Amino acid sequence: MLRKPEAVESPASVTTIEQPRQTEAVAALGQLQPAGEVRRLAAPASGMAGSPRVTSLRVKEGDVVTRGQVLAVFDNRPQIEADLAAQDERIRSVDIEIPLRRREVARYAQAARVGAATAVLLEEKQDELTLLQRKRVELLAERRSLQADLNDSELRSPINGVVLKVHTREGERPDTDGVLEVGASQSMEALIEVYESDINRIAMDERVTLISENGGFEGELEGQVAQISPQVRQRQVLSTDPTGDADARVVEVLVRLDAASAERVARLAGLKVIARFQS
Repeated sequence: MLRKPEAVESPASVTTIEQPRQTEAVAALGQLQPAGEVRRLAAPASGMAGSPRVTSLRVKEGDVVTRGQVLAVFDNRPQIEADLAAQDERIRSVDIEIPLRRREVARYAQAARVGAATAVLLEEKQDELTLLQRKRVELLAERRSLQADLNDSELRSPINGVVLKVHTREGERPDTDGVLEVGASQSMEALIEVYESDINRIAMDERVTLISENGGFEGELEGQVAQISPQVRQRQVLSTDPTGDADARVVEVLVRLDAASAERVARLAGLKVIARFQS
C-alpha cells in the first residue's frame, strides 16, 4: 500500500522573524568646563596708548584662585605710583598752607575792626583762602582718580575659581580676548559637539559616559544630558586625529556630570573628552 506523501511547505509560506536591529550608541567629542560662571578679564584702557602691557603674570592655566587675588600686573603701575606720590606731596603742601591763610584772614579781620586794614584787603585774603580750599578739593579728586588707576594696574580675580585660559603672556599687550579667563569651580560639566546627523538620537536626561581622549583621567565619568542647543554651528573642539573633519556641522549638548565624577575632574577644565550617549 502506497503512503500518501506528506505536504511540503513552500518557501513562500515560511514565516521569517526579523531580529530588531541594534541601534549603535552615539559617540561625540567635547570638553570639560566649569558649571558656574566664567569671567573674561581684560586690561584697563590707557588713553590713546591703548591697553598697558603685562609685566608680571602670577598664575598659569589650571591654578585655583581666590576672590581679590592678584593675577597680573601691568607696566603702567610704576608711573601711576610716581604720580600718586607727587599728588600726595601737593596735598601735604596745601594742608600746611591752609592753616596759615586762616590765621592771616583772622588777623586782617581783627585789624579791619579797629580800622587798621581795609575791608577790601580782608576780602582779598578771604578769597585767597577760599581758592586754596577749593584747590585742595580738586587735588583730592585727582588723587582718587590716580588711586583707581593704581588699583586697575593690577588684575585681580573677581571670583573664587580656576584659571581656564591665559590669553596674554608677560611682555604682551592684551587684545580683544583679554588677559585670561577665570571660571567658578563649584562643579563641572561637559560641552559635547554632536554631529547634526546624530542629534535626533539624543534625548534630554539621557545617561552619558565620558572618557578622556588623551588619558587626562582614568576610567569613565558619568552624567546626563541637561541641555540641547537649538542651533547648528561649526565644530570648535578638534580631535587629535588628523583626518578629523574640522568643518563639520554640530549641535552642542550640555552634559551635567554626577557629583562623584565632577569631583574627580574639578581642576581639568578644558580637557577633551569622548562622550557615549546611551540611547
